[in-house]
Amino acid sequence: MENVTMPEPRARPIRILLVEDNPGDVQLTREALRENKVANELFVARDGEEALRFLRHEGTFQKEPRPDLILLDLNLPRKDGREVLAEIKDDPNLRRIPVVILTTSKAEIDILRAYDLHVNCYVTKPLNLDRFLEVVRSIESFWLSIVELPPA
Repeated sequence: MENVTMPEPRARPIRILLVEDNPGDVQLTREALRENKVANELFVARDGEEALRFLRHEGTFQKEPRPDLILLDLNLPRKDGREVLAEIKDDPNLRRIPVVILTTSKAEIDILRAYDLHVNCYVTKPLNLDRFLEVVRSIESFWLSIVELPPA
């Protein structure tokens, strides 16, 4: 009989930064993440500038933790997701944080640009509610249960 060692449970919840300006999508994402078995903490930035302040611990975000994963919409106010992605991947202190684009855009130019900027994954938001919840659960299952995330 083979001795199988089970992986040790994580010492802390996975920290997710959701960068999303649509309150409905924020709530749906929150609900989908709440239902899964992986302990997580969800932080929300409503625009690109707020996301970068959060990541750089600026202003009111000085005590916020570094996220383990970023879910980033492309079409954001003040600074769009493409600009945010470019700044994250250009910053030696942030570039190792996995970024998943979660957007309604299926435009080839957006997909190519995101991968040119070294996004880790590009996912199109479905319009159907049940499918949206399924997509978020799939992202969580893959990124939080299967993938080894870089240490914070």
